[in-house]
Amino acid sequence: MSDPQDRGEIERLYRRLFDEAEAGGYHLNPDISFTMDLVEGLLVNEKRYGYPACPCRLASGIKADDLDIICPCDYRDEDLDEYDACYCALYVSRRILDGEKSIRPIPERRPPEEERAKSGKEAEAVSSTRSLSYPVWRCKVCGYLCARDTPPETCPVCKAKKDRFERFM
Repeated sequence: MSDPQDRGEIERLYRRLFDEAEAGGYHLNPDISFTMDLVEGLLVNEKRYGYPACPCRLASGIKADDLDIICPCDYRDEDLDEYDACYCALYVSRRILDGEKSIRPIPERRPPEEERAKSGKEAEAVSSTRSLSYPVWRCKVCGYLCARDTPPETCPVCKAKKDRFERFM
């Protein structure tokens, strides 16, 4: 993408992602050139596959198989908690945004294709009465609930910090 119309499309998507990230308590990478390249990759994948697959991962082109890598991917929050950036470094923590930390390599969390296929079949066979695989965290300020290993850095609803969450289930 290099013509002015495409550049405008990239800038519009960047602005939308930036606004959504900030409203949800997340932050985009402050390296604008790098981030714009990632945004362009999202647009390329959206045109190619019909959905914005992570530009740093190989998508299959089958949406049902790629749901975990549609941006923001399923691995973003865990990566932010552990490494202060997501796998492709589109999203970063406040510590990176403020220059307290720098981005470092992040290992791939996405299981290999064979494991994803196997776990998908197993999930279909499990009854809905199965216990939750993640703890549920509740924001003590607004009541927002999320199921993940740790609470988010910032509540996406009321912007309360991580320490305002309690384990709910």
